[in-house]
Amino acid sequence: MKRPMINVAEAKAHLPELIERAAAGEEIILARAGKARARLVPLAAERPRLRVPGKGKGRFRMHADFDAALPATLLRLFEGKT
Repeated sequence: MKRPMINVAEAKAHLPELIERAAAGEEIILARAGKARARLVPLAAERPRLRVPGKGKGRFRMHADFDAALPATLLRLFEGKT
């Protein structure tokens, strides 16, 4: 299938229509003085990234005191006491 080549001046006048055609999957070549200068193509569909269970296994380690009580001075700051 031949891709349509459209002059930039004409494209300015019909831009909304050209955007809809590109969004529908058509590839449109924009030309200036008969030479191809740019291409109007549809955006790639965004795929949701799937989480892979266990991908980070062994990459992270918690300190032994991870769940230890906070020091009294730091705890007072969290509670808004000075």
